[in-house]
Amino acid sequence: MKFKRHLAALSLAALMIVAPLAGCGSKDSSTSTKTEDASSSTATTTTNTDSSSTTTTDDSTKKLTGDFEIQYFVGGYGDKWWKKVIADFKAANPDLNVKESGGPKINDQMKPRWVGGNPPDFVYIDGPNLNDRQMVEDGQLEDLTDWIKDATNIDGTKISDILAQPPQLFDGKVYDIPLVLNSWGVFWDKALFQEKGWEEPKDWQSFMAVSDKIKAAGVTPFIHTGKYPYYINGAILYPAIVSANNNDISILQDMADSKVEAFQQPAVLTALNKIVELRDKGFIDKASIQINHTDSQMLFLQHKDAFIPNGLWLPNEMAKDVPGGFSFGFIPSVTQESGGKVVANTSTANVAIAKNAKNKDAAKAFLQFIFSEAQASQWAELSGAPSNIKGDISSSSAPSHVKDAARYLTDSNTVVVPAITFNADVDKAMQDATDALTIGKITPEEWVQRVVDVAKKVKK
Repeated sequence: MKFKRHLAALSLAALMIVAPLAGCGSKDSSTSTKTEDASSSTATTTTNTDSSSTTTTDDSTKKLTGDFEIQYFVGGYGDKWWKKVIADFKAANPDLNVKESGGPKINDQMKPRWVGGNPPDFVYIDGPNLNDRQMVEDGQLEDLTDWIKDATNIDGTKISDILAQPPQLFDGKVYDIPLVLNSWGVFWDKALFQEKGWEEPKDWQSFMAVSDKIKAAGVTPFIHTGKYPYYINGAILYPAIVSANNNDISILQDMADSKVEAFQQPAVLTALNKIVELRDKGFIDKASIQINHTDSQMLFLQHKDAFIPNGLWLPNEMAKDVPGGFSFGFIPSVTQESGGKVVANTSTANVAIAKNAKNKDAAKAFLQFIFSEAQASQWAELSGAPSNIKGDISSSSAPSHVKDAARYLTDSNTVVVPAITFNADVDKAMQDATDALTIGKITPEEWVQRVVDVAKKVKK
């Protein structure tokens, strides 16, 4: 099935972010996909009742009553922000009975209700087995096209004016709104690098040079989550393709449209050969083969490996296991040539209203509540990731790596790639092919052929 997507051009000047990345989960079949179950926190799932009502006077004095249910996935971002924002919303609407349905398994637990036409009112679309495009195609989400045009937040500011990345369009319509703005990238421990005298990478040449030193010191330079190859694709391969394509992101857009010729461009082979160079120099930890996300991240935290490709949710996801003195270094890409621009491959996690919601007024009011600057700043501090609302977080208590990411995303020399949704079959083919490439089972040319074969079937 061909997935169409809208890729709005982003103004880098507008990307003043209050704070990626989507913790341990993002919508399926995209550059941000995380398909494993999260284990970082738990929450109790509640069942909605049939009674929800809203008594209103006018748009400015709306009194919310009845039941209002919120579904949210708990992954690497944790649930601290959700608990806080829901408590704040309850306090602001004392006559509304707000119900929380959250947890790391919530998407699977709530699936029967979505299929049965009895969904919660509001949904945070993140984590495994929840895909916004599929939900739109299945008629499960409310059309927000007209509402978002003039909707204001609780501060009276138009929501569309403060979004760093606009909503994706599905056949020209808006069904969900990005809440989180993530960037894939490469992490290291600043404290370790300072101790060892290792230079922090700025480009491919410096990355490879310091990797030589790291290997000589008896540490494996690089580990990735082999069980989920979209990590290395998102943080290494896709930025490398953009860099090799003269910083033109249209090649990824064409790949997302499953255009066969896009995968056959020289830039793709150039990028794939960077992974081969990593492999052939012995820089990739052999443990990467089919290792899961938490195991690879643990080895990184234990300094068994110096670099790891990941999303901005990593520090928050592993908060309980981070050793004392560990200081996360982050750069969106290392695959650009010396003097080249950093490429930030972003992704989003969205929020939406169910088409069959029983309390749509409360759901819309909640949207207005969470898309405020105060809540965005709170998200950055409590989740350890940037939100999709513009703002300056330099003076906030957000983690240093989040501030580093924000600086990259607002730098005019950074190439910002909007969130891109690939066709599910093509995305799977790319992941499988990259996995095979990293262990030497196939060549870059065979990677291309594998993916092209799938893309041809999709285009039929």
